[in-house]
Amino acid sequence: MRVARPKSLLERDARQDLWLHTLSQIPTLFGKLQYLASLRDPNTGTYEHHGLSLVFGEKEATKAMRQNHKRTFADWLALGLAEQESDLENYLVGLRSPLGEILASWELLEPWKLYVPLGVMASEKALYSADLRTICRILTQRYAADAPGRVA
Repeated sequence: MRVARPKSLLERDARQDLWLHTLSQIPTLFGKLQYLASLRDPNTGTYEHHGLSLVFGEKEATKAMRQNHKRTFADWLALGLAEQESDLENYLVGLRSPLGEILASWELLEPWKLYVPLGVMASEKALYSADLRTICRILTQRYAADAPGRVA
């Protein structure tokens, strides 16, 4: 495949380009994590981004997506639980669906498990899952308490 490299992009690499032009536009860290996971084929684990591959080549684009995914995951884990809670709540509010419905669905389906990059340590994956379950319980209680007509 021939790689088209506009002159303005020659000074950047694929990882920086992805961060600058796409990821920096996503307001939450969890949103970045979800977006990067969405670029990965769940059946093969292969990342796909047509535009990035066209400009930088498939190998460089894949490397950039994998590196950014791992970096974003590590950044998420480095947050304290309260920061994670705030970030996740902001992400969920941005989905524009009732939070109670989203949280009920998340409790059953645990879609956030698909957002973990390949190659992370089992302990990191376990910490991530534990944090997400805890935060979802906190948010579920908060939004259930705020629901109209709820009897205390």
